[in-house]
Amino acid sequence: MRTLPRLALALALLPPLLAPGRAAGTAPATYATPGMASAHAVVPGTASALNVRAASGPVRMPHRLGPPAIAGKVPAKKPKAVKPVPAKKITKRLDRFLAGRPGPVTAMVRDLTTGRVYRYHPGERLITASTAKVQILMALLLGKPWRKLPESVRRDADLMIRYSDNHAADRLWLRIGGAAGFTEAGRRFGLRHTRGVPGDCVDLYCWGITETSVDDQVRLMKALVSGKSPLKAKERAQALELMGAVVRGQDWGVSAAACAGERVRLKNGWLKRVSNGRWATVSVGLIRGRGHDYAVAVLTEGSAEVGDGIATVEGVAARIMRDFRKCRA
Repeated sequence: MRTLPRLALALALLPPLLAPGRAAGTAPATYATPGMASAHAVVPGTASALNVRAASGPVRMPHRLGPPAIAGKVPAKKPKAVKPVPAKKITKRLDRFLAGRPGPVTAMVRDLTTGRVYRYHPGERLITASTAKVQILMALLLGKPWRKLPESVRRDADLMIRYSDNHAADRLWLRIGGAAGFTEAGRRFGLRHTRGVPGDCVDLYCWGITETSVDDQVRLMKALVSGKSPLKAKERAQALELMGAVVRGQDWGVSAAACAGERVRLKNGWLKRVSNGRWATVSVGLIRGRGHDYAVAVLTEGSAEVGDGIATVEGVAARIMRDFRKCRA
């Protein structure tokens, strides 16, 4: 993993938009990353949810006939061949869409049912922002079953995922053992590029500047639905339940690529660099329907406004998914 540069990487994490019991717009006064000589003022931002819905195009699964019938024998059925994803076509589509938009952008979609996959600029390593809260939750559930956790801890998990409450995430970050516990959990889930940021950060928030890859984020999503996951079925179901109940106004992103009737489980992140006033906007999640689980991850940085970042994330997700399946009228 690349060492975080010693430049003024001052970040602002938005407060939970609808968290109960907390005033909107509150934010820590300072923030410092490990290795920095001084803290920098945090500038809170306001998110706006944009609806970007792109039309989905068809990908037909080829029809295969079985072998000719032989008298007295029932022909064995051959499995349907899986049509490869048209990677070049999708890349050209994304390049056109992103022309003139600030970057970098990295994205990935994997059909967990068939194994079909598409990656866009997979070598990029960008920050997680609040999407790191999913890994914090998964690390928490590795340590103890949901039903055995104290009520206060379960409430923090609810606030952290559904309302993106930063202070709840801070408390759970400490409970899982900080950067070391976060990294160890990632290792158990097979992550290769995601490690917790060690050191004492003002108001914590170290989890928000964790660098990651889209491959790692898709691995996390797979671990929420796979029977081979280190998480037991009940804990996977609990995590998915929280991700499926994100409050209105924070449910943008991956959801823009879903067809009617498909279920979405997601977590989004939005974070502002004080050093340049630009936003990191991230969405990871699962689109589930018609016998398929699609793991989706889109990470971006560089938007002048968070709404622009949201539009980029949603546009990218929708333009990739249209070649994985078509939406029914």
